[in-house]
Order: sequence, then C-alpha cells, then structure tokens
Amino acid sequence: MRRRKVGQHKSGFRKQLPLQLFVLAGILYLSVFNIIPMAGLVMGFKDYKITDGWLGIFTAPWVGLKFFREFVTDFQFPVLVRNTVGISLCKLIFTFPLPIAFAVMLSDMRRGWFRKLTQTASYLPHFISWVIISGISYQFLSSSGILNRFLLALHVIKKPIGFLTDAGMYWGLATVLDMWKETGWWAIVFLAAIMGINMEMYESAILDGASRLQRVRYITLPSIKPTIVTVLILALGNLFGGGLGGSNFEQSYLLGNAMNSEASGIIQTYVYDVGLANGRYAYAAAVGMVQSVISLIFVFVSNAAAKRTAGSSLF
Repeated sequence: MRRRKVGQHKSGFRKQLPLQLFVLAGILYLSVFNIIPMAGLVMGFKDYKITDGWLGIFTAPWVGLKFFREFVTDFQFPVLVRNTVGISLCKLIFTFPLPIAFAVMLSDMRRGWFRKLTQTASYLPHFISWVIISGISYQFLSSSGILNRFLLALHVIKKPIGFLTDAGMYWGLATVLDMWKETGWWAIVFLAAIMGINMEMYESAILDGASRLQRVRYITLPSIKPTIVTVLILALGNLFGGGLGGSNFEQSYLLGNAMNSEASGIIQTYVYDVGLANGRYAYAAAVGMVQSVISLIFVFVSNAAAKRTAGSSLF
C-alpha cells in the first residue's frame, strides 16, 4: 500500500511537472531578486565604499545608526516625507475607488464586444512606460504644448499654464496620470471577482424589484469585499512607493524639475540623487530601509484594522 501511494505521488508530480516548473521559476525569481539581496541591508549600518568591493559589505567598519540619524536630521527630510505621503495619499484616495466603479460599469454593459473593446483600451496604458508617458506629457502640457496652444487659440487663457513647472499643480498631475495608466489594469482584478458572483442572487433581486444601484450596493460590493480589502492592504503597504501604481519614483524623476522640485521631490528620488548618484551606497541603503520598515508597518496595521472593522484580512 505504501509503495502504491509513493507511485501515485510520483505519477501526480509528473502530470503537474509543467506547473511545478512555473512555481520553481517564481521561487528562483523571488530568491535572486528579493531574498538574497536582503543580505545587503547590513550595508546601511556600515561605512561601505564602492572601492571596497562586494566583500566590503561585510568587512566595512560598523557605524550603527549614523546614516539613519543623518537622514532624519537632513533639512530636506520634512519636505521629502510630506511629498511622498501626500502624493501617495492623493493616488490612494482617487485611484483606489475608480477601478471598482469601472469594473462595476463594465460588468453591467449589455454588448459583449463593446465591453471587451472598452476593457482592452482601458488597460493598455498600463503597458506604456513612464518614459513614453513623460514624453507625451511634455508634448501636450508644456508651455508651448498642444493644450496650451489650443487654449490660447480659443482665448480661454491669456498666457500658458505651467502644468509641468508649477509646484502647486504637480500632485494633481501625478494623480491624474496614474489614474489614466492604472485604472483599467486594476479593474481586471475586481471584474474577475464580480464574475464569480452567483447570478441567481441578481435574478432574485430583480424579481424583488431591486434597482441597479441597489443590486450594486447590496450584492456586488458585499460579494467582492474580500478582494477590495486585499487590494487596499497591498496599496497601503506600498503607500510610500505609490499605492496601486507603484510609480512615484518614475513620475518624480521624469516629470520633476528645478521649478516644481518643492512638490516633486520624494524619498526615492532623494535616495537616487544623494545616495546612488554620489556613490553613497551605504547611505542609500539606510534611507531605503527606513521606507521599507514604514511600509511593512503599514501592511500589519492596515491588515489588523481590516480584520477588526471589515472581518476580512490578508493574513
């Protein structure tokens, strides 16, 4: 009996071999790019220099919390934290509900071909790099761009609007671009959850005279609540990175300039400019670790809050 069970396990493993290889590829990816590099975090506590080589990460002099104190006492620290949190909160507030509403509207579309066309057109921007989007933004939104020329020709404005140079407009610009880029992509997740709802519930609600909004309120949203909570926890965990889009660095680096740096400068661009560009890798590791620890705390806090209030959590 025991030999037969072992043979059955081997046969089952052979049948699942293609799937097992996919799992193995995922494990290798996580190990090479996520787990093994974590050993380099010790660099944030050492006076490491690039001339020390890779072994210097472990043999460099120990300096403890020196770089952490330097970052916290830097005159740019309050502005960097304000911009990082502010941009991410704007994105979370406006980009999180939008995919849910968009998915609900897609699920209610009668014509299948039009729904597929709309869905395809909505998630295509996700695959466009921020380099290309920044180029398009400069063509449309610069002082001599298409939008300003159009508004000037209609005499709506008397002088060009500084969409890309006005610090007061940067947060709104970053949020709108992120909404356009990521709404369709995240709507796929919520649409898949909606498609898993038992249709008999909707049929019973229609027979009871429930309107479309009532069906959404009492059937759709409660049914996809676990998915909403999961995505919200992930978004809060990546709050310092950019929420659902995770694109704060690319946006700030490509769209930021000397005129809007007061609003576009964030922790990630600071790490690049002060840490990596100047060769201060130990300092960059320390600052990046601060952001990672705060993000981890956000994950646990948001998970506990979701479990207490909504009765659903990620773990």
